Formats: sequence, structure tokens, C-alpha cells
Amino acid sequence: MSKLKLVALTGAGISAESGLRTFRDSDGLWEGNRIEDVATPRAWRRDPNLVQDFYNMRRRDVMAASPNAAHTVLAQLQEHFDVHIVTQNIDDLHERAGAKNVLHLHGEILKMRSDRDEHILYPIHTDIEHGAKAPDGGLLRPHVVWFEEPVPMIEHAIPFMEEANIFVLVGTSLAVYPAAGLVDYVRDDVSKYVVDKRIPEVKRYRNVIPIEHLATIGMELLRDMLISEYC
Repeated sequence: MSKLKLVALTGAGISAESGLRTFRDSDGLWEGNRIEDVATPRAWRRDPNLVQDFYNMRRRDVMAASPNAAHTVLAQLQEHFDVHIVTQNIDDLHERAGAKNVLHLHGEILKMRSDRDEHILYPIHTDIEHGAKAPDGGLLRPHVVWFEEPVPMIEHAIPFMEEANIFVLVGTSLAVYPAAGLVDYVRDDVSKYVVDKRIPEVKRYRNVIPIEHLATIGMELLRDMLISEYC
């Protein structure tokens, strides 16, 4: 008997309890920087060293972090369901927790590429040096999707949403598009479990089950609910 397909869309809130801050604090800054200064193509053209330093620090943060109980629960659910994770996060905490099927919408901080070619990727677990170049002569940059750039993986994520038998939304405020629009592709009849310390605006969707808790607590509650309901 084939397993039900459980599709999870995760955001910064699932990694926050691992010590990785959400991209935009209440003052509109990211780690004390304006988004426009460190996370846009214009910023890269204007001051690539500043942008590089910013993402080098993000990479160090990720390397120092560990998966939390929310990441672990999603990985454990693979025993009972065909789990596919679509994440807005650039960290590798889902993979380190044991998740097998993870699609990164916004890139991966532990990879880099030339600023001339987005298709050839190189692993990176240390700092990218100022002025470091790829074989094609372009500057090496982090493999992350900046604001004002297209999100090419969005087209790969849509079929997962359409095929979901169970949908889980965890740790995202649904404020960043086009990622937030993925929920629109989940069928109306599919149960939609929303785990967040502040439930985002989801009133327009049917069959929503809110779990208003931090991700670690909420995901453990969700695990028990899903196993009781489907296993």
C-alpha cells in the first residue's frame, strides 16, 4: 500500500529555534542591515564585499546551528508518509535532521556559483573570499535568491502542492511571494495543518487546522494528530 503524500512548506520560523533569525526583524532590518544593502542584485553590483561578508556570516551561523525538534519530527514522519519538503530557508537543517526530499526555493547557503552562470554550483562550507572568481571569470556569489531576482524553483514546487494528500505549513507568515502563493495550488479538500506561533492569514483556504505554537511544540502535536488520524 502506497503512503499518503505529505507536503510541507516551511519558512524561517522552523529554524528560529535553532538560533537562525528570521530574515526581517520588527524594525525591518536583517541582522542590523537594510535588505536593500545586502540582499539584492543592486547591492551586489554596488558593494560585493559587503554582501559577501553578510552571507559569509550567515553561512557560519548555519554551520554552528543544529536541527531542532521541528526538523526532526518532519524527518520522522517519513516512516509513515511520503514526505516532500518545500522550504524557503537557505540552511541545511532539514537534511541534517534526516529529511530525504527537500526542495530549496531560495537557494542554499552551503553552495556558491558564478554571478554569470546560475546553473553550475560548487559546495562551500567556509567563507567566500573577496574577489574570488569562478572558472568562467565571474565573481563567486552565494547560491541564494535575492530580492528582485526570479525564483526558478517555484515551477518545480507547484506539482508537489497539487499532488498533496496532506499539507503542512510551518514557520512562515505567508508574506514573501511567490512562495506564499504556493498554498493556492493545494486542493480544497486537502487538510491544511498550519503550525506557527502566530497563525498567518489563511481564512480564504478550506480545511485549515491551526496549531498555534512554536514550531518545536507544534510539530510534536502535529505528529501525534497525523499518526492518530492516518496510521
